[in-house]
Amino acid sequence: MLNTLRKIVQEVNSAKDLKAALGIIVLRVKEAMGSQVCSVYLLDPETNRFVLMATEGLNKRSIGKVSMAPNEGLVGLVGTREEPLNLENAADHPRYRYFAETGEERYASFLGAPIIHHRRVVGVLVIQQKERRQFDEGEEAFLVTMSAQLAGVIAHAEATGSIRGLGRQGKGIQEAKFVGVPGSPGAAVGTAVVMLPPADLDVVPDKHITDIDAELALFKTAIEGVRADMRALSAKLATQLRPEERALFDVYLMMLDDASLGSEITTVIKTGQWAQGALRQVVTEHVNRFELMDDAYLRERASDVKDLGRRLLAYLQEERQQNLVYPEKTILVSEELTPAMLGEVPEGTLVGLVSVLGSGNSHVAILARAMGIPTVMGLVDLPYAKVDGIEVIVDGTRGEVYTNPGDVLRKQFAEVVEEEKQLALGLDTLRDLPCVTLDGHRMPLWVNTGLLADVARAQKRGAEGVGLYRTEVPFMINQRFPSEKEQLAIYREQLAAFHPQPVTMRSLDIGGDKSLSYFPIKEDNPFLGWRGIRVTLDHPEIFLVQTRAMLKASEGLNNLRILLPMISGTHELEEALHLIHRAWGEVRDEGTDVPMPPIGVMIEIPAAVYQTRELARQVDFLSVGSNDLTQYLLAVDRNNPRVADLYDYLHPAVLQALQTVVRDAHAEGKPVSICGEMAGDPAAAVLLMAMGFDSLSMNATNLPKVKWMLRQINLSKAKDLLAELMTIDNPQVIHSSLQLALKNLGLSKMNPPAVNKAL
Repeated sequence: MLNTLRKIVQEVNSAKDLKAALGIIVLRVKEAMGSQVCSVYLLDPETNRFVLMATEGLNKRSIGKVSMAPNEGLVGLVGTREEPLNLENAADHPRYRYFAETGEERYASFLGAPIIHHRRVVGVLVIQQKERRQFDEGEEAFLVTMSAQLAGVIAHAEATGSIRGLGRQGKGIQEAKFVGVPGSPGAAVGTAVVMLPPADLDVVPDKHITDIDAELALFKTAIEGVRADMRALSAKLATQLRPEERALFDVYLMMLDDASLGSEITTVIKTGQWAQGALRQVVTEHVNRFELMDDAYLRERASDVKDLGRRLLAYLQEERQQNLVYPEKTILVSEELTPAMLGEVPEGTLVGLVSVLGSGNSHVAILARAMGIPTVMGLVDLPYAKVDGIEVIVDGTRGEVYTNPGDVLRKQFAEVVEEEKQLALGLDTLRDLPCVTLDGHRMPLWVNTGLLADVARAQKRGAEGVGLYRTEVPFMINQRFPSEKEQLAIYREQLAAFHPQPVTMRSLDIGGDKSLSYFPIKEDNPFLGWRGIRVTLDHPEIFLVQTRAMLKASEGLNNLRILLPMISGTHELEEALHLIHRAWGEVRDEGTDVPMPPIGVMIEIPAAVYQTRELARQVDFLSVGSNDLTQYLLAVDRNNPRVADLYDYLHPAVLQALQTVVRDAHAEGKPVSICGEMAGDPAAAVLLMAMGFDSLSMNATNLPKVKWMLRQINLSKAKDLLAELMTIDNPQVIHSSLQLALKNLGLSKMNPPAVNKAL
């Protein structure tokens, strides 16, 4: 039965349109189950009725004509109950409704299964037989499994309008919402431009050649062409990216070297395979190797190899240009966006990015954040080939995309985009003003950084320090561990740029969704495995070199703070402190006179929440990592589109944990900050301030919004609001109550008519 199921799904996925797919479903399921009837009813979003869309066994003239509301008939009952219905004689059931035009009066037994996509019923799959009998468990299980497999296909069809209007001709993509994962924050409204891969490696055949030298010459020309393209694209982005950010293009150039892909492809050509076939063979091997890796970061590198292979193939096939037209507000859409694609869009026209594949760790997402372009990744349900030229809304903060928005939705997001612009225009006014509430409470706002380009953005937005410098970012864009001298130079630039303000440098935090290509970590469950401080304690040589570089970089500046990630108990903290003191002693023995910097612990594991006081006694400060803490408390991977909507930092459990950390840290007389997406959410920042956090650290883009919000409210009012919300046990109600409260205070918009001058 499993093989039958697999064959049906494969055949359905290859169907040219929804009508063909539904025809395959009803025919193959009827054959597989030996029933006399198989039908599919889909829920029409416009009328909220289940419409007969395909059948084998009933009168085909009733297709598109027979429909029923959710409270009508057995089909409506299956959809409403969201569970299978198995009846020996359908006519005996009180919800049975007879449709004469279908000719179904001959059929007694009935088995229906709901088709559910992302917790929403989209249709019902039904089989019927003349014989009075109840279908057995195996048959019921098969139909339920079949329904689950079809849900994605039907969701795509819904998005393209194929099931709107009682089966009328679709109008192309309709207003629909697609959920992925956030790649880069912000909102954008624009026109979708679909960029297809340069060439298709999968269809390249094998071909034996005799003139090997000629084929090698062709391949060499292709390599030189792609090298030139990469350098040109990198140069094109020079005004938008810092040199170290454009170093991502060096990854492509390195893969073309004789010691990498280039050498392997040359070797295959010398066996008599033509250049295109050799390219396909080597690239496919590398892609398969990457995609089988457990590590999320390394899996993402498969897209880089594929993109490089397609570009080489385009040169070999002499088909390099797509001749795309880029409108004034371009939303670039692709099955798998790559850094090189960004450079092909004319400067000043790109306002948003959408990728069907990929995650927040993709190279393109890293660049998008650096460029400040709203981006959504992992939109696996988006029928991307059909969105070219239509209006699209990108919500990079929530990881959502809307196609063909209606007037109301368009107006809402247009206001958000305009507010962002107006807020940006007022940055100079806000930048030099302190973040002080109406009743005089001072709230320091710090930034999270990783690339040197973040420094300029942070300073333009009035950051008062760095709450989190991600030291792993320079490691991730290199092809080897940077030396102590190289690290020293990077850290010195960060410390000097913000001097005399504090810079909190987190020790190398790899593992989970962050890994190094030259230091692979293969695990079944990387988020619960070897990551953060666990890696560096097991490799003290890495930890010591990094700590020495940090200490030396702080000489004469004395604004360094060291933060330790993924601490789960005092034993790890004590071991890390021992290594830090050892490195400090070594540096001083070498003649570098630096004081011991403040040391802090990240509270991002639930175990640390309950050991806050014990940890606080041994360090100088604490910092909550809200992103990971939320993931661990809720057991949700926010990079997984299937469960990303469960990730919610306003969940009561998260709020209670945060209050516990603040209370216990202050009981030990230690300051506590928070970094992560939550701190950069203006509404959530009100609650964090009310809890008593001593500083908030966020992306530079969000800092002005948070500053404006906190300058418009009283601390006492924020505390009252927090107390009210802490009595609520439902995160959705917390969200709506918070938004309503802020609206009633006149704080529902981020665009202030005038800047508050309170000091």
